Amino acid sequence: MFTLLGCQLQESAKNHGILFLENRSNKLEINKTNKNDVINIIGEPHSKSIANEDLWIYVERTLSKGKYHKLGRHSLKSNNVLVLEFDRYGILKEKKLFDKNNIAKVSFSKSETKNELAKRSFVENFLQSIKQKMYGNR
Repeated sequence: MFTLLGCQLQESAKNHGILFLENRSNKLEINKTNKNDVINIIGEPHSKSIANEDLWIYVERTLSKGKYHKLGRHSLKSNNVLVLEFDRYGILKEKKLFDKNNIAKVSFSKSETKNELAKRSFVENFLQSIKQKMYGNR
């Protein structure tokens, strides 16, 4: 907070996602809370797992104005990700909250998914290479 002649000004921030995600996640109780309770407390999930409809993901990101030495660029104030897993009856089985400090420890798969629809045919590749050679000499 900033003070100016006795008035308090709030720090300007840009928010994305669910505000106060950590506080809201503390209201969720494992083996007691169901999907409807989660929707009432937090809201609809930002995304659900493709392979598992019972894995919900929520995001909170807050950027604040940087200090003078950062030339006013935004700095990351909070970056929280909440992952909820439900059993087949819709009861909360597990919850994990990742903040900006421990999200770097999450491991990601290095494999890539091949997209058959995006592949170009032989003719398209041939014409693209001719186009590159034609315009590459300029």
